[in-house]
Amino acid sequence: MKKLYIYISISILLLAFSSCGNKAGTVEKQTAENRPDTTKEEVTLSAIQMKKLGVVVDSLQKHLFSDQIETNGELSVLPQDQAAVSTPIGANISSICVYEGQKVQKGQTLAFLSHPDLLNLQTRYIDACSQLEYTEKEYSRQKDLFNQNAGSGRDYQKIRSDYYSLRGDVRNLEAQLAMLHLRPAVIRRGKLYRNVPLKSPINGYVDRVNAKTGQFVDPQATIFAIINNHHIFADMMVYEKDVTKLRIGQEVLLSIQSLPKQVITAKIFSVGKTFEPNPKAVHVHALIDNKYNLISGMYVKGKIITGRKFVFSLPDEGIIEEDGKQYIFVGRGNKFRPVEVTTGRQENGWTEITLSSPLSSGELVAQNDAYYLMSEMKKDETGEE
Repeated sequence: MKKLYIYISISILLLAFSSCGNKAGTVEKQTAENRPDTTKEEVTLSAIQMKKLGVVVDSLQKHLFSDQIETNGELSVLPQDQAAVSTPIGANISSICVYEGQKVQKGQTLAFLSHPDLLNLQTRYIDACSQLEYTEKEYSRQKDLFNQNAGSGRDYQKIRSDYYSLRGDVRNLEAQLAMLHLRPAVIRRGKLYRNVPLKSPINGYVDRVNAKTGQFVDPQATIFAIINNHHIFADMMVYEKDVTKLRIGQEVLLSIQSLPKQVITAKIFSVGKTFEPNPKAVHVHALIDNKYNLISGMYVKGKIITGRKFVFSLPDEGIIEEDGKQYIFVGRGNKFRPVEVTTGRQENGWTEITLSSPLSSGELVAQNDAYYLMSEMKKDETGEE
C-alpha cells in the first residue's frame, strides 16, 4: 500500500513539472515573436566617417529631364556648300595650283588650262567684234538713207539683220569668255590668253583633285571637288513610331566618336516627308555651328529633345545595383537603410528614379557614396570589422 502511494506521488510531480515546462516554452515563444527585429538591414556611420567620406544627404527632389528620341546618322553639308569644278571647253591641264585638303577662297585659281580651241575662241571674238564695228557703221548709214527716202528698203533690212545677228554672236562669245574667267575688253585690244585660269566658285576646302598636269579633260568632267564644312548638318533617321513627335526647331544633342567627352547641340531645320523603304524611317536634318572642325561623313548618335518635365532623380553616385536591383539609401541622422527603386532616364550625371512607396516623413536621401554604404551594411551583417 505504501509503495502504491509513493508511485502515485511521483507521477503527480512529473505531470506538474511537464505542465510548467510547456507554459515556459509558450511564454518564451510569444516573447520572441513580439521582440523587435534586430536583423533589419541598416548601416550606421560615425561622425568621423560621415565627414571623411563627405556623405551628402538631402530631401528627394525633382530635376528637369528631357523626353528624347534616340537616333543615329552621319554628317553632311548643304548642296550649295559643295562644288564640282569643270571646264566648258575641252582642254589640257597646263598646271595645278592646289592640293587636296587645301583651304581656298571663292575666285582663287585652282589650275590653268591650255588648248588651241581656247585660242580659237578668243580670235573668233576679235573677228566678230571687228565685223560688228563695220556693220554697225553701215547699219547707221543705211538707216539714215532709209529715213530720208534716199535708200533702198531692201538694203536697209539686210544690213539691219546682219547687225543684230553679229551683235548676238559677240554677246554669246563674251558670255563664253566670262565662263572661262577671261576679260573681253583685254582680248579686244589684241591680247590672247594662252593659259586660262580655272577658279573656285565657293569658299571651302579641296576635297578631290581628279586630274594631272598635261591631262586632257573633257567638257563638264569634274576636275576638282570643293566642300565647305562651315554649315554642316546631321542627317539622321527617325522611325515611324516617333515621326509625329518631330518639329522644326527642336534641339538635338549629338555625340561623335572622335569627340567622346563633347556634347554638340544642333537644331532641326528639315523633316522628310516620305519614308525610306528599308528601314521605314524619315530623314531628319539638324544644323550644327561647326566650331569643332567636323568633317562630312562622320558617324553621329543623336538625342532629339521633344519635351521636358520635372521628375524625381538622384546623382548617379547615389544609386547602386545589387543582384540586378537598384537601391538608394534613406534615413535620419547617420543611420541609413536601402530602398529599392526603379531607374529611368539618365542625363547630365542624374538618373530618374521611381519609388514603390513614399518615404516616411522627415527621411532624407544620401546623394552620394551609395557603393560605400552598401559595403558597410554588408560588413555589419557578416560581423566583419
